[in-house]
Amino acid sequence: MKRAYLLAILVVLVVIVAAAAYFLLQPAAPPAARITLGTTDKISDLDTSNAYDFFTWEVLSNVGEGLYKYEPGTDKLIPGIAERYEVKDGGSTWVFYLKKNVKFCDGTPVKAQDVVRSIKRVMKINRDPAWLVTDFVEDVVALDDYTVQFKLKKPVSYFLALVATPPYFPVHPSYPEDKIVSDATWGGAGAYCIKEFKRDEYLILEANPYYHGDKPKSPSFVIRFYKDASTMRLALERGEIDIAWKTLRPTDYKDLMNNPNYKSVVAPGGFIRYIVLKVDAPPFNNVLVRQALAYAVDRSEIVDKVFLGTMAPLYSMVPNGMWSHLDVFKEKYGDKPNLEMARKLLTQAGYSETKKLKIELWYTPTHYGDTEADVAQLLKKQFEATGMIEVELKSSEWATYLEQQRSGRMNIHLLGWYPDYIDPDDYLTPFLRTESNRWLATGYSNPRVDELLDKAAVEVDTKARSNYYAEVQRILAEDAPLIPLFQGELILITQKNVNGVLVGPPMMLTYSTIYKS
Repeated sequence: MKRAYLLAILVVLVVIVAAAAYFLLQPAAPPAARITLGTTDKISDLDTSNAYDFFTWEVLSNVGEGLYKYEPGTDKLIPGIAERYEVKDGGSTWVFYLKKNVKFCDGTPVKAQDVVRSIKRVMKINRDPAWLVTDFVEDVVALDDYTVQFKLKKPVSYFLALVATPPYFPVHPSYPEDKIVSDATWGGAGAYCIKEFKRDEYLILEANPYYHGDKPKSPSFVIRFYKDASTMRLALERGEIDIAWKTLRPTDYKDLMNNPNYKSVVAPGGFIRYIVLKVDAPPFNNVLVRQALAYAVDRSEIVDKVFLGTMAPLYSMVPNGMWSHLDVFKEKYGDKPNLEMARKLLTQAGYSETKKLKIELWYTPTHYGDTEADVAQLLKKQFEATGMIEVELKSSEWATYLEQQRSGRMNIHLLGWYPDYIDPDDYLTPFLRTESNRWLATGYSNPRVDELLDKAAVEVDTKARSNYYAEVQRILAEDAPLIPLFQGELILITQKNVNGVLVGPPMMLTYSTIYKS
């Protein structure tokens, strides 16, 4: 009896030990991996009422969400915090029906009143991005807890794309109505929440536990900010970052894209670069001076020498490949510099080799990558080749640069543009339409341009819209308040085990789809 009892205990112990050994020998479930992204770009500020630069918008689009949004990797608009919409009154009334399971990062439900309050807050604070609301929206009201109604100033064919931009995102009810909040307190209803932000060093995001959509593939996403491309490349090669995004040097891209230890993703080329001229102050209030600079620019030299052919010359603000694009600057100024014409116009404007036009050309050294100083240096050389222009190069970091621009303290400076929404209007209205372009502080205003852009905004026929935009582009070349330079693709380099990277025509990276294998 006793022996049988001991034998039974022994059998049980053997079974337990065997079972334990089996489970111990099984591979442990891999811990959810943190993704670390490196960039030389900078965040301006994380308040939707004030942020109007592309990388900050990318972050806002991952920690916040609009009524509609772009499907990752495409330019297709899909429901965001709204489940559907209706258009009434010939396009002047839009009604959105909200999902009932949307919450902010602290679990507070998002209701129609939050959407209305947040949009009116943007209108009231009235900073750079406000035009995306104020130019179009007459009023916005909550019909009930889950229904938002917009009354537009006029029908707008692309309004669905507008509500996908950050100025339309709901922000937490704790936000003051008339003040911009500090960077570290941004509260949205996106896939990620901000855990910690140290300016120009790092941003730590964690998955929103209340997110209404598909849960992020990685529970933690970290962004590290680098002072230059060489430092970021070294971090990639050391395995300190998983993704290098905006911007390595062209030589880095060529090397890394041919290196089997890394993967690359190429984003569509809707990114453009251009020169901004302040037309309401000397010397650029004289159109002859602006046109003289346009004659002196050599886009091909910049593209070949600085970017090793990874960019393409641009002769309009509407990018190559987009409907309605015309090479208007090539038509007027040619595809090679015409120094004779530049000197002729400068002479008419009162300048000479002994009385030179003196300008300060501003650039920002890291926001667009390490190549920016090279671009500025080449432009200096091209302008001075006239023999009648003297250029002093000046630079400031991105946050300061933006403040200088907003206050109109730079008469000529370099800038870049990523689309707010995928439409030719977004490459023309923000720069040329009176009031819509106040963020540039150029003082440019042309009633005919305003009329054409307003007509194009309500026109539903693409051919008719294209005709309006064609005339606008020709006026742009004649007035030359901006000088387009080049456009190009954006390239993203990742470690081999990184998957789920999707970048579509809006050119914003969706963090929630990215994971490590």
